[in-house]
Amino acid sequence: MKRLDNEIQLEYIRASGPGGQNVNKVATAVQLRFDVVNSPSLGSDLKGRLILLAGKRVNAEGVLVLEAKRFRTQESNREDALAKFYELIRKASEKPKTRHKTKPTKASKEKRIEGKKKRSAVKKIRQSKNRFDD
Repeated sequence: MKRLDNEIQLEYIRASGPGGQNVNKVATAVQLRFDVVNSPSLGSDLKGRLILLAGKRVNAEGVLVLEAKRFRTQESNREDALAKFYELIRKASEKPKTRHKTKPTKASKEKRIEGKKKRSAVKKIRQSKNRFDD
């Protein structure tokens, strides 16, 4: 993950929320930017999965933007943003399991047919013998 550190851009912005007068003076929130599309460190399959996982956090230019403003200190928010980023990379690096098609067993087919027959019998009983007798 060290090779990604030089591709990450951190920008400090003013955060809303708790902090009192400090909120108006100090830029404690962190905005992490990472250019997913043009990153030489990531493989194309990893880039695709990362873009899918990140969703709306990736803009039209293919730049991932993460904001961290949970804490009152800049340092804590920076660590939080980096932790979110590396967790996202870790999840994207996991290859999805391939789905293997399965066929229903003979017993499950018979059970399904039996259930349909029972339901049909119930409906047949409920039908009136002569609908035009009224």
